[in-house]
Amino acid sequence: MAITRPSAAQVRELAAGLYMSLSPEEAAAYRALMDASFDAYDVIDALPDYIPEVKYPRTPGRRPGPEENPLGAWYWKSEVKGAGHGKLAGKRVALKDNVALAGVPMMNGASTLEGFVPAADATIVTRMLDEGATILGKATCEHFCLSGGSHTSDPGPVHNPHRRGYSAGGSSSGSGALVAAGEVDLAIGGDQGGSIRIPAAYCGIVGMKPTHGLVPYTGVMPIETTIDHTGPMTARVADNALLLEVLAGPDGLDPRQVAPQVAPYAEALGRGAKGLRIGLLTEGFAAPGMQEAVAEKVRAGAARFERLGARVEEVSLPAYRLAASVWQPIALEGLTQQMMLGNGMGFNWKGAYDVGLFDAHAGWRGRADDLSATLKISMLIGQWGLTHYRGRYYAKAQNLARQVRKDFSETFRTYDLLLCPTLPCIATKLPEPGAPLEEVIVRAFEMVASTSPMDVTGNPSLSLPCGLVDGLPVGLMLTARDWNESAIYQAAAAFEADGDWRGF
Repeated sequence: MAITRPSAAQVRELAAGLYMSLSPEEAAAYRALMDASFDAYDVIDALPDYIPEVKYPRTPGRRPGPEENPLGAWYWKSEVKGAGHGKLAGKRVALKDNVALAGVPMMNGASTLEGFVPAADATIVTRMLDEGATILGKATCEHFCLSGGSHTSDPGPVHNPHRRGYSAGGSSSGSGALVAAGEVDLAIGGDQGGSIRIPAAYCGIVGMKPTHGLVPYTGVMPIETTIDHTGPMTARVADNALLLEVLAGPDGLDPRQVAPQVAPYAEALGRGAKGLRIGLLTEGFAAPGMQEAVAEKVRAGAARFERLGARVEEVSLPAYRLAASVWQPIALEGLTQQMMLGNGMGFNWKGAYDVGLFDAHAGWRGRADDLSATLKISMLIGQWGLTHYRGRYYAKAQNLARQVRKDFSETFRTYDLLLCPTLPCIATKLPEPGAPLEEVIVRAFEMVASTSPMDVTGNPSLSLPCGLVDGLPVGLMLTARDWNESAIYQAAAAFEADGDWRGF
């Protein structure tokens, strides 16, 4: 089928949109000269798309009703059984609803994408199924993943399993809640500003943001390529390490992956904490909104590491605070350009593109008023930076990110791990329907300054439950140098083996 050719009048309109002025005669001349290129478009249009093969059968599934979804944590249920053997045999998995599962609806928390059905599985989906996992469906996530709270998803709020009416954290809200409630053994989360570690902390589970590029992002809807991470969320450290072993490694389709260094992570679990050098990150305990009870619980966790044989001492790393500021232009201008104006995928990279996502997500322009308040404010700030300042602050922030990474790398010459609270607070109350705009925004972003620095640096960072405050979990965050997930798992496993975290 031939693609539509513009008229000469439409060529003039196109030119005007590109700040050009064409006379009617010039437009007609350009229009005639465009045909040779459009003939090539016709060739592309006639060919089938080249996408990965779907290996395992599945049905479209269904959207569960309230009686089987009390936490609001499931978006869609569809059972897909993997191979009959492998590292994940017998394990039940939930996918964050920004992860493509072929033939099964994906809305990424947003009504403007509802009805989109991916044609291929994400690389990580195939890897899990090849290792024997059973996927049970798609976990609710926040509106295009733009919230650290669990109140912005168009399917509805996700409730914390420890206390109904309280946040499960976001944006991987359903993933955190389903693991904490025991409905699945493993879940996939995504992390651009803390979206694995925030729900892990609020829900009392283990959430790992791996080194940037360790796990292929192919088939996961991007936000911003330089800060996109996907990784495992589990109830136990051993399951987390096992799942990362399955997920990690290059797939040849993701430009985020540059010579990732993979390791047998489960082998680190029995090494104990003795001899580990842990820096107690001063700035991490001074995050905005830090609750003293949270800081005390995490300091008690640090003392527990000392009793287990680690060397723990205070360390200051001002780059941690700077990174939270650097994150803002990268995330906000980046998401506006790539995820929104770029129709969900963006341009200028080699790899596997989801053509259907381009088509489906482009429709947001006709329904922009339906976007969440959290996405609207992010886009307003991002667009101002792109148009009024020509993107110079995005560019400068990326340059400063290199300095931040250098400072982190220097610190890891002395320490194996950095330790601080994952978040400054325990889970907060979900905003009521119709809550003021200010409350909706604050509840979404109040904690991100604590987790976003590691998205800028790309360092592996894990949230581990370390006790309860007022009956709600507290997260302790461990961060290591690039590709040293094993050191994190070594420490986390020793901590977990020291007793039930609920009593810490």
